Formats: sequence, C-alpha cells, structure tokens
Amino acid sequence: MNTWNVKIGINPISWMNDDLPSLGGETPLETALKEGAEIGYVGFELGNKFPKDAPALNAVLGKYGLACVSGWYSGRLAHRSVEEEIASVGPHLRLLADSGATVMVYGEVADAIQGEARPLYKRPRFQTQQQWQAYADKLTVFARHLLDNGVRLAYHHHMGAYVETPADVDQLMALTGGEVGLLFDTGHITFAGGDALAVLNKHIDRICHVHCKDVRPNVVKLARNGHWSFLQAVINGAFSVPGDGSIDFPAILTRLYLHGYEGWLVVEAEQDPAVAPSYQYAKMGHDYLAQLVEAIPHLGREAA
Repeated sequence: MNTWNVKIGINPISWMNDDLPSLGGETPLETALKEGAEIGYVGFELGNKFPKDAPALNAVLGKYGLACVSGWYSGRLAHRSVEEEIASVGPHLRLLADSGATVMVYGEVADAIQGEARPLYKRPRFQTQQQWQAYADKLTVFARHLLDNGVRLAYHHHMGAYVETPADVDQLMALTGGEVGLLFDTGHITFAGGDALAVLNKHIDRICHVHCKDVRPNVVKLARNGHWSFLQAVINGAFSVPGDGSIDFPAILTRLYLHGYEGWLVVEAEQDPAVAPSYQYAKMGHDYLAQLVEAIPHLGREAA
C-alpha cells in the first residue's frame, strides 16, 4: 500500500499557552510530552518551558521518543536591520539546528497586537510598496542566512500582525526570494477571511511547514463584529483541532499529497484547556489527521 511521507506533530499550546499563561500555565512540560507521545504524536514544536540548550532538549524529548519539529522565533525585521536580526537569532538557530529541526517558525512581532487587549482591526500594516519591498528584501537575506545553517525560514502569517490576510501573503511571496518558505496555517488564514484551499493552491510551491487548526465560524464572526482582540477570540473558542470546525482538511491534505509535500503536519489549536481538555482534544486532532493521512494516497490517486 502506498503511504504518504508526512509526520504528525503537535504544538504544546494544547496544554499551555505562552501568550496567555493563565491557559494551562500550571501544566508541567513533561505532562504534555508524556500525553502527546501516548496519543501517537512523533514530534513537538517548542514553547517557553522547553530547555534552551540542545543536549538538555534532546534528552527531554528523547525520553518520550519525540523529535524536535521546530520552534517559534519572534522576529522584528520590520524594525531591525538584517545584521541585528542575525545576531538575535543565533542561540535559537543553533538550538534548532543541533536538535534536528529543518524549519524555523518565523513570526513578525514588531508592532503586532496578538498578545494585547486591542481589537484585531488595529493590527499594523505596511503603508507603501516601498515599505513592503524593504521588509521583503531583509527577510530574503535573513532567510538565506538560516539556510546556510541548515534551517529553512517558515514564515507564519498571523492574526494581529503585518502579514495576516491572503493579500498580505500574496505580497510577501511576490516580493521575497525562494529562500523564504511559507508556513501555511489553516486556521489563521481562514480567520483572516481567506479560503484556505485557494491560498494553498496559489502558494503551494513555497509551503515548507503546515499548522493544522480548525475554526468555529460563528465565533470568528462574533470576534470580527464585536471588535475582539486575538486573545478574546482564543478564549471564546475561535480555534479548535482539525475535524472540529469548518475547514475542509480532506481537500487540503489531498492537495498537499498530490503536490508531493513532505514534512510536518502540526496540530496547533489555541484553546482554554479548562474548556477543551488537553488530552481529549489533542487525541481528537491526531486521530483525525492520522486517519486522513492513511486514506489520502487512495483519495489522491482518484483525484489525479
């Protein structure tokens, strides 16, 4: 039987939220790792509670037979020079490279409001084409530096940041070089008003990492109409694990398979563990994706 060479990982946000420590902040890291491995995940993205040096990180992950998938990096290229960013990323880049990760999740946090009590419409925006081009040029050079160290930049379009909407993603991909990979986040692009499958089709050649999260359209609508902040939307359940919302994951995963995507499918669903119990929802997301990954080669051949 044909199989698809992808791995299913998870972000620890299902257990503990770095942006909002009141959501699972008391949960020990080892609880997340033990439960994640028990469910069947083969890797974890990093979070604030993980060791910051490779030997210690590899030891704690190795205890549960887990791989280091990647790790979020809070970039500030909208304000910094490339040289400043390269100096800043050094320790994190070494940690990922020495731990076997081949992609780095780059999130632009300069002026971003994802962690603030401000409505999402007040997010930052580049005002001119010159600003876009200057940012893109820096990003390309920075991404080249990462590649020279064996790690590909996976740019995370994100609610509340400069690159949020499908139009923003279009601009970024048009203005950056191929060194800049795209992290495709099903939940964020849908929340931002996009058609996830359409965005995937348009930029599939640049996608080097995938975050799988679902959305609850009624909550997203309330968030938009009520001028909620990003964290308000999270607390009220805008996101969930794959299979628990409105996103067409069979179509998305079939497209990735047909294109030859190989890499990680990462369950990342910001929720309140008190409302959405961590183990239950992490298992729900894993089992749904695993079932699709097993079936996709057959569905894909039919679609082809």
